[in-house]
Amino acid sequence: MAPFEEPTFAAACATRPILDQLANKWSVMILSVLCEKPQRFNVIRRRLEGITQKALTQALRRLERNGLVRRRVIESSPVAVEYSITPLGKSLQEPFQAVYQWALDHVAALEQAQRDFDGRHGAEPEEADD
Repeated sequence: MAPFEEPTFAAACATRPILDQLANKWSVMILSVLCEKPQRFNVIRRRLEGITQKALTQALRRLERNGLVRRRVIESSPVAVEYSITPLGKSLQEPFQAVYQWALDHVAALEQAQRDFDGRHGAEPEEADD
């Protein structure tokens, strides 16, 4: 395996748009939901409290375009759509689980750091980015 090179994140770097899309909070959660089993649109939406229909549609399209999710139309009345994770998308399961576990392990320290920062700067607690 080649040694890890220090990233420079040049504007033309091909990884920038990929990392931007993968780091999107909805993408991580959608892929995590789909790792379990294929799901219909509304099931995914119910599992991701707070996501809008528009945000879910856009995220699923990005993930499908990048080969991480497969969309399948189910001929029924009414027509249904089911999404499943591809092998490429499934390869992200282990790193995502590691990040999720890290967040669980460190949530108290992160919350304390936020309170300390807000106390020093008289800041209102920040809302999560969409």
